[in-house]
Amino acid sequence: MESGKNKIIINGSHFSDLPGFYDEVSSVLMKETEWKIGTLDGLDDILYGGFGVFESGEEIEIIWKESQKSKEDLGLELTRNFYENKIRQGKPFNIELIQQKLDDLLSGKGQTLFEILIETIESHKNITLILD
Repeated sequence: MESGKNKIIINGSHFSDLPGFYDEVSSVLMKETEWKIGTLDGLDDILYGGFGVFESGEEIEIIWKESQKSKEDLGLELTRNFYENKIRQGKPFNIELIQQKLDDLLSGKGQTLFEILIETIESHKNITLILD
């Protein structure tokens, strides 16, 4: 492998919703494992490294191709549906918290799924995220 950071590419043209995002990330970060990402917590866990294609603390660069498409796909509409589905499901979800997140989203103060995913990835100091 070349010296420097390990490059990982997420391709936004491969998905248009959150389950599709998890499938894409699983296919690039969890190659040759049975484990698949299916939640935001799962994504956060994998980004610590040591499970898939990079080691814990290893410097990596994630290039998110077609990120503008993903920003639109994982935007307001999909995020609203995401929260509304959790509210409909009820337990084990904290309905008051999710309702607050939905209210914040609809008033322009909350984060879209795209923004939440960006924040989750960028919270890992060993990861450089490039939106392409």
